[in-house]
Amino acid sequence: MKINNIFNNIKVTKKHIFFLILFAVLVFVGRRVNFSTVIGADNQFFTLFQFFGPIAGAFLGPVVGAISVLFAHGTDYILAGKAFTLINLIRLTPMLFAAIYFGSRKKLFGKPVLGKVFGVAIPLIAMGIYLAHPIGRQAWLYAMFWWVPVIVAILPTKYSNNLILKSFGATFTAHAVGSAAWAWTIPMTPEAWISLIPIVAFERTIFALGIIGSYVGMNVVLAKITDKFNIPTDILHVDKSYLISRLFKFKAKA
Repeated sequence: MKINNIFNNIKVTKKHIFFLILFAVLVFVGRRVNFSTVIGADNQFFTLFQFFGPIAGAFLGPVVGAISVLFAHGTDYILAGKAFTLINLIRLTPMLFAAIYFGSRKKLFGKPVLGKVFGVAIPLIAMGIYLAHPIGRQAWLYAMFWWVPVIVAILPTKYSNNLILKSFGATFTAHAVGSAAWAWTIPMTPEAWISLIPIVAFERTIFALGIIGSYVGMNVVLAKITDKFNIPTDILHVDKSYLISRLFKFKAKA
C-alpha cells in the first residue's frame, strides 16, 4: 500500500474545521465537570469528556476525529493555563486512540483491514508495555480488561461496528493506553492495581454507557444540521439508523 494512497483518504475541509472547533468547545465544558478521581494522582479527575471524547472519530472520521481531540485538549490547556506536565500528556493520549478506535470499526484510511489491525494492535501493545513493568507483571490480572477491544475488533464488521460493543472497545482502548503509561510513571503496588479491578469494571461500564448516550444524542442533532445545510456524508458521518425515530418506532393507533 502506497503512503500517498493512504493520505489521499484524509480530507480536511472548512466544514471539518467548524465541527472541530465546536467539539473543542464541548471538550472545554466537559472537562470541567468531574466524574471520579484518578487513583494514584493528586487533584486528577475523570470528567464528562470520557463520555463523548471517542465519538469524534465516528462523526469526523478516525483521523480527523483524533486531530479534533488533540486540538481540543491543546486549546483547553492553553485557555485554562494548564502546564504540559508528564501526567497531563499521559492523560491526553488515551482519548486519541479511543477516537480512532471508535471511528475505525468500519475502516481506517479507507481500508477495513487497517481498522481491525489498529483495534487489535494498540491494546496488545499497551498490554505488553504494562506487563513489561515488574509491578505490572505481578498485577497481570488487571491487564485482562484489554482483551475487550481486541475481541470486538476481530469480530465481523456488522458486530464490531455495533454501538454498544465499539463503545466498550473504545473506552477500554483508552484505559489500556493510559494504564500502560501510568504503570511506568506513577508508583503503585501490585495490590493497588488489583484492588482497582472492580472500580475499573464499574467506571468503564458507566463511560461506555455515556459514550452510547452521547453518540445517539449528537447523532440526532447533527442529522438535523446535515439535512438543513446539505452537508455531505463524507464530511460529517451521521448514522440515520440511530435516530430516535428509527430506534423507537411507534405506530399510530387506527
